[in-house]
Amino acid sequence: MPVELKSEAELEQLRRAGRINAEVRALLMEAVKPGVTGRELDELAVREIEKRGAVPTFTGYAPGGRPPYPGAICFSVNEELVHGIPSDRVLAEGDIVSIDLGATYEGWVSDAAFTAPVGEVSQEALDLIRTTREALWCGIESAQVGNRLGDVSFAIGDHAGSYGIIDEYGGHGVGREMHEEPHILNKGRSGVGMPLRRGMVIALEPMFALGHPATKELNDRWTVVMNDGSLAAHWEETIAITDDGPEVLTRI
Repeated sequence: MPVELKSEAELEQLRRAGRINAEVRALLMEAVKPGVTGRELDELAVREIEKRGAVPTFTGYAPGGRPPYPGAICFSVNEELVHGIPSDRVLAEGDIVSIDLGATYEGWVSDAAFTAPVGEVSQEALDLIRTTREALWCGIESAQVGNRLGDVSFAIGDHAGSYGIIDEYGGHGVGREMHEEPHILNKGRSGVGMPLRRGMVIALEPMFALGHPATKELNDRWTVVMNDGSLAAHWEETIAITDDGPEVLTRI
């Protein structure tokens, strides 16, 4: 079951985790440019998370017998969809890069991601990035008390247009652990699924591709790439469901 916040004090702790995530993501966005490496961005993330009294959530994460994840960020370039490992790969003009970041503060987890252009990129890449981010906000706006998870999934998928919607990956509950129930699809049918209740905390995570949505995992057992080599984009925010509507805890 998803975390359901019991008090304003718990919500404030999670807000703090979300603010740290947002601040560090803003710095990472500014740092994305031709010539920078994934390792340099990862070192920036570690330094800035720890400066704020939090710890990187992803480092050492090892679900389902996978090798412990070696970075603080996921660094996925072009056809890499998610879970790319930060390395000495140099970002080049025309690339796009997706960066996923987790920050844990006093036991509370925030999880968010963005896709950014590296220098001047193609119009089709910009359109993909923009549409994926818009779909995230369509999902957020649907995350209202009394709606169902299917309403959120439908809102995300309905905005995809002709882009490939990734089936294997999506949003999830978050709070005390990085991945909690429920799994949240990026397409679906309105009016079905778990009812949304005040206090629930979820991460919405649309992922779209220019081509076919089929993916494969590389031999490092982390990096997920598009089978057809097409560009992919990925956006994510952690939100709390409140009586006044969704509160975006990781908003920059």
